[in-house]
Amino acid sequence: MYFARIAASLLLLALLGGCGDNLIPSGEDQRPSVQAGTTGSGVGQHAPAFTVSDTEGRAVTLDSALAAKKGIVLYFTMWCPSCDVQMSQLQGVIPSFPGVGFYLVDYVSGTVSDAGASALADGYTGVGFSILADTSHVLQDGLQGTMGTTVVIDAAGGIRLNEDYRDGARVKAVLTALP
Repeated sequence: MYFARIAASLLLLALLGGCGDNLIPSGEDQRPSVQAGTTGSGVGQHAPAFTVSDTEGRAVTLDSALAAKKGIVLYFTMWCPSCDVQMSQLQGVIPSFPGVGFYLVDYVSGTVSDAGASALADGYTGVGFSILADTSHVLQDGLQGTMGTTVVIDAAGGIRLNEDYRDGARVKAVLTALP
């Protein structure tokens, strides 16, 4: 028994030793720096132009989404339980920012009607979000968005936030700072 504990302890130390500095993260942003004013998915860049369909079959472009708005929020969803929790939290933010457009980006459904059915089944129709069916992965590829990615784009098309959703605090702070 004693030798089994020692062996297990040595194995655990060997496994943890292979983690390098990942056990004590620096907290620094490890993403490559971007050149402000260029087009891309990074904070400080201009959002790439897009055209996707909403679940009503209407074409939504970056320009039309931003029209008469201070900005937009795009939340990438897979309609999973953790997405539901985050979308519910984000839904609570909507009333505080009436000049901002809020969009759920369904990048997993194969058709516009499937995206609409998922939104309906999960109770997200008519509740402050527009649902975008990213069936060709235009937004997913252009903004590097996957499950839980939250992107805030200001009225000028600049990306102010592009990160995994946490608790809504950063989204609120970024939206509050919009001109």
